Amino acid sequence: MLTPFNRPFVVGKELYYIAQAVLKGHLAGNGFYTKACQRWIEENYQIEKVLLTHSATASLEMAALLCDIQPGDEVILPSYTFVSTANAFALRGGVPVWCDIREDNLNMDETQLESLITPKTKVIVPVHYAGVACEMDFIMQLANQNKLLVVEDAAQAVNAFYKGRALGGIGHLGCFSFHETKNYISGEGGALLINDKAFAERAEIIWEKGTNRSKFFRGEVDKYTWVDIGSSYLPSELVAAFLFAQLEDADSINRRRLEIWDRYFNGLAEIEQKGYLRRPVKMPDSQHNGHMFYLILNSGRERDSLISYLKEHGVLSVFHYVPLHSSPMGRKLSSKSYSLPVTDRTSERLLRLPCYFGLDPQEQSRIIELVSSFFKK
Repeated sequence: MLTPFNRPFVVGKELYYIAQAVLKGHLAGNGFYTKACQRWIEENYQIEKVLLTHSATASLEMAALLCDIQPGDEVILPSYTFVSTANAFALRGGVPVWCDIREDNLNMDETQLESLITPKTKVIVPVHYAGVACEMDFIMQLANQNKLLVVEDAAQAVNAFYKGRALGGIGHLGCFSFHETKNYISGEGGALLINDKAFAERAEIIWEKGTNRSKFFRGEVDKYTWVDIGSSYLPSELVAAFLFAQLEDADSINRRRLEIWDRYFNGLAEIEQKGYLRRPVKMPDSQHNGHMFYLILNSGRERDSLISYLKEHGVLSVFHYVPLHSSPMGRKLSSKSYSLPVTDRTSERLLRLPCYFGLDPQEQSRIIELVSSFFKK
């Protein structure tokens, strides 16, 4: 029997809402279900304005446009992240400035930020790895002192919190993902969270291909026209309909994810005590969402051997990011040479275990037993 790394899931009304979207006769973006999803996120996470997008990549690209990134502007971000985090700003001519990560939660090391700020710095992009919060109070204070913008990459952090505040809802802008590997899914999908109302009107125009179409439909102008740069960032109503069913069931999905995470955490405690690996660290100011369960092995060789061992026994586990600062494009975009020891060590030794809504408790117990048996050998 094969246990995949991820398996998409439905919770109840997804297909019904898709049928309803068809019957309503509006399949393009910005219809009933798009608005319903946006309203749900705004109300549940106290967000000024939300715009649903076709991916978190699209949300990040919109954020880069709203930040008015110009060629040569510097953007501070972790190297240990998905390529979209950097690509969005590079597309506008932004220059990535790589920040190392912390040993404990694998998030941006906020203590290094001040030394990375130059007169060219425009944006800081904290990435909430595995749904665990970066130190947002410190980051926001530093950004305000230096008149910088903060764009939260909260792709993995939907329904996760920092000191009671929703991740994605603290910086000037935030980005969610609803990719099929995330906690709440629509196949592809994302959302731009606008926390500073100064960005709201322009965000809507960029979202609507650079037009004031939304104003036209609200009766605020007698015709719509091209007024700014933009692109096609709206998802279809079919995507939004699927997502709305997931959001309606967000509490039960979250409970299930946390149960899976806790079962791994407790089941692998003895292996950690013996010094074979390190489990994720629970952070006091962060309420995580059970997005991911990873292990950090003592060496790259052991990590690769464990991946192979699990695969031989029908369990697919994976490593994660290859650091962007050492990638061909990362080196091309940055003229500086970076030493990011924690990032490099983590990338070589981190392994992600299957962690998805439908993971059966018996399957999970077997995975825990396999990890334990690997080290006993």
